Amino acid sequence: MPDSVERDRETEPLKYANAGIPHFWRVERGADDRVVVYAYELDPATNRYVPVGIFHDRVRISAPFPIDIDLTALGCRG
Repeated sequence: MPDSVERDRETEPLKYANAGIPHFWRVERGADDRVVVYAYELDPATNRYVPVGIFHDRVRISAPFPIDIDLTALGCRG
């Protein structure tokens, strides 16, 4: 839904940044129906999120804690 896409990509990140939440992930389904994770970290100089990774098959990231998730195991809808 267009209103939820705008809210998820624009409105919510601004609210979270203003609240001082240091890490933000957005999880979506790509055009091929696979899970895509967009990871962001709060930049203290600008109080805005900066991207730290886009993950398609596997999330491997060390902040805010070490995590390793096989996104292909989540499968497609249908």
